[in-house]
Amino acid sequence: MTIHSNDFGPAPSTRIGFLLFPGFPMACLTSAMEPLRAANEIAGHQVFSWSLVTETGADAAASAGVLFPAETSLARIKGLDCLFLLSGPEGEFEDPVSGHGRLRYLSRHGVTLGAVSGGVFPLARSGVLSGRRCAVHWCYRSAFEAAFPDCPAVDRLIVRDGNVHTISGATAMFDLSLELIGTTLGADAKNEIACLFQHPVIRNGSARQKVPVLQSDRTVDQMPPAVKEAMAIFSENYETPVCIRDVARMAGISPRQLERSFRAATGLSPGEYYRRQRLKAARQMVLHSWDTVSHIAHAVGYASSSTLTLHYRKFYGVTPVQDRKHAFQLPGRRQVQTAPPPPGGL
Repeated sequence: MTIHSNDFGPAPSTRIGFLLFPGFPMACLTSAMEPLRAANEIAGHQVFSWSLVTETGADAAASAGVLFPAETSLARIKGLDCLFLLSGPEGEFEDPVSGHGRLRYLSRHGVTLGAVSGGVFPLARSGVLSGRRCAVHWCYRSAFEAAFPDCPAVDRLIVRDGNVHTISGATAMFDLSLELIGTTLGADAKNEIACLFQHPVIRNGSARQKVPVLQSDRTVDQMPPAVKEAMAIFSENYETPVCIRDVARMAGISPRQLERSFRAATGLSPGEYYRRQRLKAARQMVLHSWDTVSHIAHAVGYASSSTLTLHYRKFYGVTPVQDRKHAFQLPGRRQVQTAPPPPGGL
């Protein structure tokens, strides 16, 4: 049944473009479009319109292999209020000079630019994000910070910095669509659409991301205060590791108490948890950058690439070089060029 109400008065049309890169996450697109479609049905007229855009106007295949037909190319779009980039971290223009220049042109001429999930990577490569705060999904954050140190990554669902919006993931994009609906049609419409999709909580964009905890079915925000504080300290100190005694002092408890609390909450000692988090950060850089293994090792606090490789293979079952080669052999995976490949290959 189509829900329709005349309670919502006329509203100005908002025109949105979705710039799709090969292998983009399909859930991010549907999470954006479906609430807007429902808003049009509820309002009884077209409040939101959208178009699918690619760099050249060719169709784009999502990460799940579903093909989406593009309506126009990046060079030909006009009349948009917003343009959202949807991509994996490896997303890159075939013609970077033209693509990046076009994004900067749109930004200068009043178009709100946005990036969802891995879309922050091509947006950052364009220079539009330089010096701006941005929301980066937790699974990409280490790789993003290593590649773009001038773009401060923030642990939030959504970040707005001027006319640039960054959205951490698919459900955060749903939340942003609800915000657009609330701004245009009011809180009643926003609530009705959230209920229509059984979206249980309408989240504020400034809410923190949910981050899983190793060896646990809980998330970081559900940890005991001292454990949560220690986890935050660990996450900010990969390159120059901190000792557990200092972490306990900063968390306001004794090392013995921290050990007991950590094991009870995660099943791991603080040191083991810290080492695994540093390995996870290393894997992000292995999969989403061309940094050398030596550079990655130093970035996550290892004295040498051989030591990192030893621990990496023990934890992931492959070496960093093997892991990177396998990732770039996956169907639809484009090879990101945040920096030239090191001499001698991977």
